[in-house]
Amino acid sequence: MTETEKKEYLEEIKNNLTVDQIYHLLVDLGGEPQLYEPTVIISRTICHNPPGQGSFKLYYYDNTKLFKCYTQCDDTFDVFQLILKVKTLAKSRITYWSKEGVEETREWALPDALNYILSYFGIEGKNENFSEEQTNLPDNDYLFKKLKNQSLKTDKKTTVSLKKYDGFFLKNLPRPRILPWEREGITQEAMTAHGICFDPVHQGIVIPHYDINGDLVGIRERTLIKEQETYGKYRPAILNGQMFNHPLSFNLYNINVSKENIKAIKKAIVFEGEKSCLLYGSYFGVENDISVATCGSNLINYQFELLTSLGVSEIIIAFDRQYKEVHDEEWKQWSEKLKHIHDKYGNMVQISYILDFEHNLGYKDSPIDKGPDIFIKLLKERVSYGKRQT
Repeated sequence: MTETEKKEYLEEIKNNLTVDQIYHLLVDLGGEPQLYEPTVIISRTICHNPPGQGSFKLYYYDNTKLFKCYTQCDDTFDVFQLILKVKTLAKSRITYWSKEGVEETREWALPDALNYILSYFGIEGKNENFSEEQTNLPDNDYLFKKLKNQSLKTDKKTTVSLKKYDGFFLKNLPRPRILPWEREGITQEAMTAHGICFDPVHQGIVIPHYDINGDLVGIRERTLIKEQETYGKYRPAILNGQMFNHPLSFNLYNINVSKENIKAIKKAIVFEGEKSCLLYGSYFGVENDISVATCGSNLINYQFELLTSLGVSEIIIAFDRQYKEVHDEEWKQWSEKLKHIHDKYGNMVQISYILDFEHNLGYKDSPIDKGPDIFIKLLKERVSYGKRQT
């Protein structure tokens, strides 16, 4: 890959990141960000200070996709350089196996920062050989090529070890009736089964995330304060001063609840958000649940491997309606995304999609938002890529 191709690839990834994505990344990095304007974020100077320290002098400008530190650094840099600064400050190192089979470490390099961003956001085209040896050649051409290659196939399984959290704080949180969700159709029984509780300090709905083995790997919080939605409706929970963040792309919400049913039926319904799984359990019974959520609009290789480890023969993609009209520009972009999922996984299992051709849903609705009858109708009319199921 030439230097020009490298730069173009980095620019493409960087320019596609939204303000909301940058905001959540800064939250997880300990920057305590604040949205100053719709396109400007202010956070602590984590570029040269440990998380939680430093002044609020690090600015992110969406119009340029660049950070500017107005104190010690007095530097302008992009999101990849921010990751390198944070990792260098923390004295973090990359572990890899040399060609001689010896485990070694090295400092973070630009391709590592790129891989971090792709993995964190579950961006299509991420390095599917996440655990494979990373070369330490000076120009890192080999790793850049792997990161860019979207059609790369591998027989090696991705290995990711998520941090495990103690659920002690959850036991002490109240579990009142959450009327906004009840009005949307989520039952108290479903919320209880998923450990949903309430944070009286931050006035938010607490949503525990468990891995396939039932270990607590993160907690998200849905704010009920309208003014706070400016900073994102869903954020990592902070309980008793501890942040319970985790990389959403390396787990599937609800898989701990639905895995046995998925094994038995050999089908899985993949939603975007946690609420869709809660609605599914509310409508059809938690005991019949075959749903999971990616907490995003991509299905990355690691999530696919989680599902295939359960023996699925069909994966039903039930993402939100991200288009206003069939065949409009958003529809074309959406179709390309579905085609990409089909191209990656369609030769291994059947991939089908729940699509709304007849305006049963509103713009950006989940297929289950309009109740069980509409969902069943859409499920029966699901399509494989390029044609309807019959």
